[in-house]
Amino acid sequence: MEYLSKERYDEIVAELNYMTDVEYPRIRDELSEARAQGDLSENAEYKAARGAQARAISRIRFLQKVLHYSRVIDTAALPKDCVSLLTTVEFTHLGNGSRMKYTVVSHHEMNLEEGKISCNSPLGAALMGRKTGEVVEVSAPAGAFKIRIESIIPPA
Repeated sequence: MEYLSKERYDEIVAELNYMTDVEYPRIRDELSEARAQGDLSENAEYKAARGAQARAISRIRFLQKVLHYSRVIDTAALPKDCVSLLTTVEFTHLGNGSRMKYTVVSHHEMNLEEGKISCNSPLGAALMGRKTGEVVEVSAPAGAFKIRIESIIPPA
């Protein structure tokens, strides 16, 4: 079971609808046109359309599987005093004194440019369940380091 924010769930549903209602029919039409050209053994358009069809089917199946095994997070049920999914955490790296701010999300929503880290990442996993003021040791591939949680902002 995986948990998604309502926003991400809606994005996945929209992508799945686009793939099944727009993209796959377009590819199917391209495949029909390429097949009508005759000799399939030397037909580059046919081979390209078959590849696009395989990628589209794979993506559709992946999105369907994500939705099947996912649930939308009920933000009202999340704890307000400790780090959980969709919580924004501000912390200080005790090794160099830098301050950072991230939102902990599922791996389907991770985006470092937007300040979203996966709850499965070394940092995200170390933060889960922790409270303001706690010093946490993070075991990352580059080596262990310590952080102090400065503030926790629960999901809205």
